[in-house]
Amino acid sequence: MTLKRLVLIFVLTPIAVLLAVSALFSSWQEPQFQSRLELYQTNIALQAQAWQSEDSGDDNLQAIREAILGEQPLESATKQYQEARQSVQANLDKVNNKLAQLRSQSEITLTPPKPLPDAPPTTKTSKQGQQQLQQSLKQLQKLLAELDLRLGILQAQQGQTDTALKTWSELQQRSDINPEFGQTAAVLSGLWSNPPRILPNAQQPIQKNLEGWFRSTALVQLYQLQQRQDALSVVKAAQKESSAQAVLKLAVIGTIPTLAALIGLILLILLFAQRLLKGKASLLAQNADIPWSTPWDGETVLQVFIIGFFFMGQIFVPLVISVLPIPRPIVDVRLQAFSVLVSYILVALGALLVLYFSLKRFFPLPEFWFRFRFQDNWFLWGLGGYCTALPIVVVVSLINQQLWQGQGGSNPLLQLALESQDGVALGIFFFTAAIAAPFFEEILFRGFLLPSLTRYLPVWGAILISSLLFAIAHLSLSEILPLTALGIVLGVVYTRSRNLLAPMLLHSLWNSGTLLSLFVLGSN
Repeated sequence: MTLKRLVLIFVLTPIAVLLAVSALFSSWQEPQFQSRLELYQTNIALQAQAWQSEDSGDDNLQAIREAILGEQPLESATKQYQEARQSVQANLDKVNNKLAQLRSQSEITLTPPKPLPDAPPTTKTSKQGQQQLQQSLKQLQKLLAELDLRLGILQAQQGQTDTALKTWSELQQRSDINPEFGQTAAVLSGLWSNPPRILPNAQQPIQKNLEGWFRSTALVQLYQLQQRQDALSVVKAAQKESSAQAVLKLAVIGTIPTLAALIGLILLILLFAQRLLKGKASLLAQNADIPWSTPWDGETVLQVFIIGFFFMGQIFVPLVISVLPIPRPIVDVRLQAFSVLVSYILVALGALLVLYFSLKRFFPLPEFWFRFRFQDNWFLWGLGGYCTALPIVVVVSLINQQLWQGQGGSNPLLQLALESQDGVALGIFFFTAAIAAPFFEEILFRGFLLPSLTRYLPVWGAILISSLLFAIAHLSLSEILPLTALGIVLGVVYTRSRNLLAPMLLHSLWNSGTLLSLFVLGSN
């Protein structure tokens, strides 16, 4: 065995596995992005209620409204916020426990029986860990306070005034929050008390610490008590205008994916029926059992993924970026988007260069390797694959939600895209997610890994293993099951079409749909 193989197999691979497992374990303690996304959608549904109150005599229109908004939007929103609050409180308890453990370890290290002369009292890693936990603690405390403010308004609007006052009272008694939230809670308590109390400058904390439907609801309550008819008319007119926009947003993020999923479900039924009736002459059986002719072995696959993908993405590129003279933290959203794009392109170029030099000695490659054919029916495979992926991944995601209970982490790019309403930044995010990512990841996982595995596994086994590794590579526990399901569809589309353009289109449509939903939700 050569020295290169020894280092690759017994040194670099265990290091990569250890770091990947560590990253996945860290994501276990992080909240899922899906929970935040559901709250954004709930807020839009609440805004759309004003639209629901008009033309109530039209049964057809009322049925459409109920389909979009639900029969009991206030009750549904309250349940959603209560579940979100429980999840945040659980995360807050975990962070507090971790901080207590780190502090106790620091105290032990700070007072050793016989201190060594050159030993630092605490390690840099420990200090960094405490700083990160402190930052997470502040974010969770802020989020919990925001949820309590909103939950109280939901309770008050349903006639549960005593429960709402209790929610706000408990918020005011907490010493770990920004005083502004306590002041806002006091203002809200006064507005819904019996008799009501209007605190001085009550309008300011409402406008500063509440958004959307929650802000307008509190302002309506305030202006009614103050008998400010002009201000009340302005707020109600704004409510009416925003409700129409909210209904349109809900229709966009709900109707289009639902129609595509319905088409996908029909396609799945037709494909499986064709498979049963026609057997190996069906589309699903096309190229299903034909492996690639693979001239390299598993060592080459390890080399590409361990050196080209993992070390480039997790060690080399972050190290290069860390030494660049860039002001940190990056606050400007355009710079954040540009930084994400540059990092991704550097990782992709590094991995593709390693792939090229690893395979160079095998040129010319056998037939069907890295095949791009624009004259082929790749467009139908990609579009059909996207539609069929929707119902499959939705079902898997619902199961996944129950499994992880809002934990397991998510891609940080999603949060940036959700909160960014800058056109340039969104354009950069779109290029990264909908063009750069499908091109690079499909070349690596479907173009190289999947066919390479057919040297050792049947095609269906190669699809399954490559999909699992594709999901693990995103380093979020909560995304493993949904991304594995998506990877299987991508793998089936590629093995049947034998054209990389098909999974690239599917991947691009998937990421584009996600970004479109984030943009619509974030524009609330």
